Amino acid sequence: MKKGTNIITIIALVVIVILLGTVSYGYYRAITMEVKNPIVTMEVKDFGTIKLELYPDMAPEAVTNFIKLAQNGFYDGLKFHRVIDGFMIQGGDINGDGSGTPKLSNLDKQISENEDREYCITGEFLANGYNNKIKHKEGVISMARADYTSYSPSLTTESYNSGGSQFFIMTADNSSLDGYYAAFGKVIEGMDIVHNIEKVEVKAEEKETTENAEETTETEGEEEEKSIPVNDVIISKVTVETYGIDYGMPKTLETWNYYDWIYQMYGIDLRSYQQ
Repeated sequence: MKKGTNIITIIALVVIVILLGTVSYGYYRAITMEVKNPIVTMEVKDFGTIKLELYPDMAPEAVTNFIKLAQNGFYDGLKFHRVIDGFMIQGGDINGDGSGTPKLSNLDKQISENEDREYCITGEFLANGYNNKIKHKEGVISMARADYTSYSPSLTTESYNSGGSQFFIMTADNSSLDGYYAAFGKVIEGMDIVHNIEKVEVKAEEKETTENAEETTETEGEEEEKSIPVNDVIISKVTVETYGIDYGMPKTLETWNYYDWIYQMYGIDLRSYQQ
C-alpha cells in the first residue's frame, strides 16, 4: 500500500512539474514575443515605393481605418493632391482635390446602398483628449481633417472629429501640429521618394469666374497658396502587412453637415435656395 502511494505521489509531482513548465513557458513567450506593428507599402507611379510603420498603440482608430481602406483598395489610383515644399505631401482624397469624404462601403463592401453614408472618425490627439505622443517630425504620417471654426468658434469638436481617409506625410519637422492632428505612423523606407514628391512643380487652385469680381480677387497682401501638382502624382497601390493580426473595423461617426447646422442655428434651409 505504501509503495502504491509513493508511485501516485511521484506521478502527481511529475504532472505538477509539467504543468508549471507549460505555464512558465507560456508566460515567457507572452512577455518576450515581439508584436510587430503593421507595415504599409505605398507604391507611387514614376517615383517609387514608400514604406511606413503604423502605431496602433498611439492612434488605434486611425490605424484601423487606414488598414481597412487599404485592404479594400480604396487608395489605389488616388493621388497626392496637395504638396507644400518644406512642410508635407497630402493624399487619400477620393475626389482628388481635398473635398472628398469616404463612405461606409469603402470600409465594408457588404454595406447596402440604403445603409451607406459618409463617415468620419475620432481625432486621436491631445487637444481632443487622447494621449498621442507622436510628434510631427519628418516622415511622420498623420490624419488630415477639416476646420469648421471659421463658421463658428463653437465647432471645435466637429473639426477635431472630421478625419476620414485623407492623410499627410511630413517632409520636415513642424511642432505646431503636435497635439492637434492624429499622427499614426512613420516612414521607415523611401524618405527620398517623399522628398522627390515634395519637389514637384505646383500651381495655385484655379478659381471659377463669377459675376461678382470681388469673389475672385485675391486679398491684398495675401499670397495665394501654390500646392496643387501640375502633373498628377498617382498612388498606384497601397498594401498593409499586419502579421496575422485582424485590426477589425474603426468606430465611425456621423459627418458634420453645413446645411443642417445653418438650419439648426438660424432656421434657414439653404437647400431651398439651390437650383
